[in-house]
Amino acid sequence: MTEKQAPPVAGLLLAAGGGRRLGGRPKALLPHRGRPLVEHAAGVLRTAGLTRVHVVLGARAAAVREQAELGDCVLVENPDWADGMGSSLRAGLDSLAGTGARAALVSLVDQPGIGPEAVARVLAAYEDEMSLVSAAYDGVRGHPVLFGVAHWAGIAATTTGDQGARAYLKEHRESIRLVECRDVAQPYDIDTEADLGHLE
Repeated sequence: MTEKQAPPVAGLLLAAGGGRRLGGRPKALLPHRGRPLVEHAAGVLRTAGLTRVHVVLGARAAAVREQAELGDCVLVENPDWADGMGSSLRAGLDSLAGTGARAALVSLVDQPGIGPEAVARVLAAYEDEMSLVSAAYDGVRGHPVLFGVAHWAGIAATTTGDQGARAYLKEHRESIRLVECRDVAQPYDIDTEADLGHLE
């Protein structure tokens, strides 16, 4: 795929976590609708219209590759996944450098209540490489988020631990376009044993 043919927005799925509060069960491999959760999450991005999807793997990456059918997704291994989501976001953005993508739409593997409708709304708000877009739930910023390429270096420089892009987004909050998604999505996380009830 040449740069001219590259879709302007790439999907970036963060799926490297080790599920520390789930007894060390990687979230990517949790069963949902009969398949690994990472497969469901990648499918959501595809259904929303993203033709290029990069998936960042970490904990038990080999098992994820073996068990999940991720089609032509680009699989990116983050050797520093245990450092937190920030390292996975950096690895994912690094993997998109040189692909011709002008923005990355970032989603998290552990939010199965966020489906294609919410992703498509955020995607539709993309304008150019300066875009900063976030789904909102009753006006509160959540996921997915879209980062124009002009922001990638700044985000990579400020990500720490599990904070991801939070510090960067706080600093640039006046520039963020919020897209309300409460009517089409539920932004819960699968973090603890109690949360497993959300899976089907």
